[in-house]
Amino acid sequence: MLKLFFFSSSIEFSQRMHGHIFRLLPQQSQAGYCRYQWRLNLELQLLSFSSFFLGIYYDSGEGGTFALYSLICRHARFNLLPNQQAADEDLSSYKYGCTGQPPSSSSLKLFLEKHKKSRTALILVVLLGASMVIGDGVITPAISVLSAVSALQVKGEGVTLTHGQVIALACLILVGLFALQHFGTHRVAIVFAPVIILWLFSIFSIGVYNVIHWNPKIVRAFSPHYIIKFFSQTRKEGWISLGGVLLSITGTEAMFADLGHFTASSIRLAFGLVVYPCLVVQYMGQAAYLSKNISSIPDSFYKSIPERIFWPVFAIANLASIVGSQAIITATFSIVKQCHALGFFPRVKIVHTSKHMFGQIYIPEINWILMILTLLITIGFQDTTLVGNAYGLACMTVMFITTFLMALVITFVWQKHVIFGISFLVFFWFIEGVYLSAAIMKLPQGGWVSVLLAFIFMFIMFVWFYGNRRKYKHDIHNKIQLKWLLNLGPSLGIVRVPGIGLVYSELATGIPSIFSHFVTNLPAFHNVVVFICVKYVPIPFVLPMERYLIGRVCPRPYRMYRCIVRYGYKDIQKDDRNFENQLIQSVAEFIQMEAAEPPSPPTSDTGSFDGRMAVISTRSNSGLIISESDPGESIIRPSTLRILKSSYDAENPQMSRRRVRFQLPPSSPAMDPAVRDELLQLVEAKEAGVAYITGFSYIKARKASSIMKKFVIDVAYSFLRKNCRRPAVTLHIPHISLIEVGMIYYV
Repeated sequence: MLKLFFFSSSIEFSQRMHGHIFRLLPQQSQAGYCRYQWRLNLELQLLSFSSFFLGIYYDSGEGGTFALYSLICRHARFNLLPNQQAADEDLSSYKYGCTGQPPSSSSLKLFLEKHKKSRTALILVVLLGASMVIGDGVITPAISVLSAVSALQVKGEGVTLTHGQVIALACLILVGLFALQHFGTHRVAIVFAPVIILWLFSIFSIGVYNVIHWNPKIVRAFSPHYIIKFFSQTRKEGWISLGGVLLSITGTEAMFADLGHFTASSIRLAFGLVVYPCLVVQYMGQAAYLSKNISSIPDSFYKSIPERIFWPVFAIANLASIVGSQAIITATFSIVKQCHALGFFPRVKIVHTSKHMFGQIYIPEINWILMILTLLITIGFQDTTLVGNAYGLACMTVMFITTFLMALVITFVWQKHVIFGISFLVFFWFIEGVYLSAAIMKLPQGGWVSVLLAFIFMFIMFVWFYGNRRKYKHDIHNKIQLKWLLNLGPSLGIVRVPGIGLVYSELATGIPSIFSHFVTNLPAFHNVVVFICVKYVPIPFVLPMERYLIGRVCPRPYRMYRCIVRYGYKDIQKDDRNFENQLIQSVAEFIQMEAAEPPSPPTSDTGSFDGRMAVISTRSNSGLIISESDPGESIIRPSTLRILKSSYDAENPQMSRRRVRFQLPPSSPAMDPAVRDELLQLVEAKEAGVAYITGFSYIKARKASSIMKKFVIDVAYSFLRKNCRRPAVTLHIPHISLIEVGMIYYV
C-alpha cells in the first residue's frame, strides 16, 4: 500500500477541469464533446503510460532532471562541477550498463564537449526543469486542496459555505499538510495508503455506475473517428482547450522525481494495474453522465456522484487531494537534495526519515517556504482555473525538458546512433509541443505564476553555482605550491605541536591558501596534518569501501596526508560520530600499504608527492589495536583541553563521540621500523587531540567588475551565503574542536 499513495495527483485536476474545457468550446460542439473529451484524456493517459515505461531507466533508481544530467555527465565531458578526478571514474557505479563498453566518440558529443557555451546552455536547461518541479511543489497543493473543498459551494446538503470560508478551510488544510511533513514519507504513507485504496475504489465504482446508468454507448469513444471530428469542428478553440486537457496527466512528472522513494517495479505495478484502469473508467463515467446532463458541465465530477454516497466520497476526495499534494512535496525534496549535492542549491538541513530507504528525506527550510508560497497563491488567486493554467504550463515544461534529456541519454549513455535520439526527440516533442504551445497561450490567465516561480528558483540556483565556481577557481589559482613547503623542511619553519590538524577545503590537489594564511598569522601547527576534501560525485551513491581516497602530500618526515571523502547525491552524509576513528584507521592502512609497494624511482618532480592516491576501505585491517576508552578517562593530554572537553560533553550529551584508544601491536620483525615510527606518531597525535580547520570566506567582486557581476556576487550570493547553513554544520564538525580561518576572496 505504501507504493500507491502518490499516484492520485493526476486525478483531481482533470476532473475539476472538465467544465473549464467545455466553456472554451463553441456551443454547437458541446453536446457531442463528451466522447471527444474522454478520448483525448485516454490518449494522454496512454502517452504518459508509454513514456513512463520508457523513462523509468533513469539513474540507478533515482529520477528527476538532475539525475538524468548526472547520468549524461558520466558518459560525456559536460560536467561543470569542481574537483572532479579521473579516479572517480573507477567507482563501481560510475558507468551505466556494461563497464567494458567503449565510450562513444560521435561528432555531436565532441562538439558539445569542446564548446563551453553548449555545456552552460545544458546546465540552464536542467536548472529550468528543476525549477519547474519545485514550482510544482508550490502550485499542486494549492489547486488540489482548493478544488476538493470547493465542492461545498457546489452541493451543500445543508452545509453551505461562502467563497471566503472555503478559502479559509483550504488554507487550514494546507497548514496541516505541511506540518505533517516532518514525520517522513514512510510514516505519513502508512496513513495515506488506505485512503488512496478507498479513493481508487470509489472513482472506479462511480465510473462503472455512470457508464451503465447513463450511457453504455460511451465505449465508442475508443474510436479515433471522434478525435478527428472534434478538431475539425473546434479548430483553434480545440487546440486552446488542450491547455486544460493536459491536466489529465499532471502528476506523472512527480513519479520520476519520486523514484528515490520507491522501487521501479512497485511503481510499474501500482500504476499499470491499479491507478491507470481506475482513471480510465472514471473518465468514461463522467463522459457518460455529461452526455445526458449537459447543464452540469462546471461541476461534472461531484454532480455525477450518486446522492447517497456524496458525503463519504467528498471526505475521501479531500483526503486524496492531500495525498496528491504529498506526492509533489516529496518530489520537491528529492529535487532539492540532488541540487544541493551537485552544488546548485544553498546548504540546507536534510533529514533522512527512514533507515531502510535512503531517498526518503525531509527538508525543513524548503517545507516552510513551500507552505508560505502555497498559501499566498491560494489566497491571491482563489480560483482553480487560474491556478490550473499555471500548473499545466509547469508540468508540460518539465515533460518537454525530460524528453530532451532522454534523447541525450539514448545517444551518449545507451550509445545508440544519433538518428535514434533525434527520432525519439522529434516524435515526442511533436506531441508535447502541441500541448505546450496551448499551455503557453494561458500565460495571461495565471500561467505567468509558474514562470515567475521557476525564474526565482532558477536564479537562486544559478547564483549559488556561479558564486561557488568563482570561489573554486580562486582557490585553484591561489593554492600553495608544493615546492614552497619542501623548501621549508619537515618543521615548515614553525612550531609543530602535538595533535592532528584536519584542514578542510574543496581542493582535491594542492595546498589550500587557508593553510598558509593560518601558519603565517599563527606560526604553529599540529604534528600531523590531513587535508580533507569532502565532495560529491555525479552518481547516486558511493560504496563505503570506495568512499575514502588517501594519499601523501609531502615526503614521510613531513607527516602530511590528504583524504578525499566521496559521496553520491543520494548518499547519507550523517554524523556517525566516528569519522575521526575511521580516518585514523584509513591513514594507518595507507602507510602500511605504501610501505608494501615497491619504491618508485627517484625523481626531481615535486608533484610526485601529491597526486598518488589509494582507495582505502574503512573495513580494512589497519594494523592498529582498537579499544574502548573509559568515558571518565580523557584521552586528551593538555589539562585545559581536558577540562573544556569534559564540560562540553556534560552540556551536550547527545553530541558526545565514541572514545576509542589506538595502540600499536607488539613488535613484529615484519614491520619496517620507519613504518612503525610513523604509526606511533599518528597514534600519539590522535591521543593529543584533533582540531578541525575550515575557511570562513567572504567573497567580493573586483572593483573592475561589471554592475551585473557585482550584484550577483556582492548582493545575491552574499545574501544566500549568510542565510544558509554553515559548512561546519553540514560537515558535522564538533564546535569545541573547530578553528575558522577568515579569508576574503576577490573574484
